[in-house]
Amino acid sequence: MIAFTRGIGMTSQRTRDRLVARLREEGISNEAVLDVIRNTPRHLFVDEALASRAYEDTALPIGYNQTISQPYIVAVMTDLVVRDHPQKVLEIGTGSGYQAAILAPLVSRIYTVERIKPLAVQARQRFRKLGLRNIRASHSDGTEGLPDFAPYDAIITTAATELIPQALMEQLSPGGGRLIIPVGGRDRQTLTVVTRHGDSYEQEDLDPVIFVPLLTGQA
Repeated sequence: MIAFTRGIGMTSQRTRDRLVARLREEGISNEAVLDVIRNTPRHLFVDEALASRAYEDTALPIGYNQTISQPYIVAVMTDLVVRDHPQKVLEIGTGSGYQAAILAPLVSRIYTVERIKPLAVQARQRFRKLGLRNIRASHSDGTEGLPDFAPYDAIITTAATELIPQALMEQLSPGGGRLIIPVGGRDRQTLTVVTRHGDSYEQEDLDPVIFVPLLTGQA
């Protein structure tokens, strides 16, 4: 497992431990996921002015009307991604890069796409700083997926859509590839898992969530 604990102080370590304890209380039981969250420096993925709040279990703004997701939601979605031990994962919506960084020690290869160029550039810089060499970050329209490297064992979408993009479903591995995606409008969204079996798709609706909308095009 990749450890990111270099240079952290005792206070920072205690705040990380408290965050993990809270996630356990909220029902997160995957120890591998909890270990990665403990060891990943979330404060490096937010603006310096918000660093003191980095280990609160809350979403935080990262600019461009985007947010870094609440750690609980990151843990839930990560657990959904890794429970079938995927080798190749596609993330739609890189944002700050935090979700990809959490996945990096748990899967072999991650492809992540971000439509907002400054966020994509910042995320690449963070991945390099942390030595995350199994992440390939691209600036592109996430609704189109990343067909050049398909199929994927899992696809995770960190923005909500009212209609699941057909391109993402088609880029799932036919042998049980899973799409984890928030589905719905601004006022009502549900975390949804779509599993591909050959040419058919099975959909399971899980818990209510709140995400920024999945937009088309590049910025």
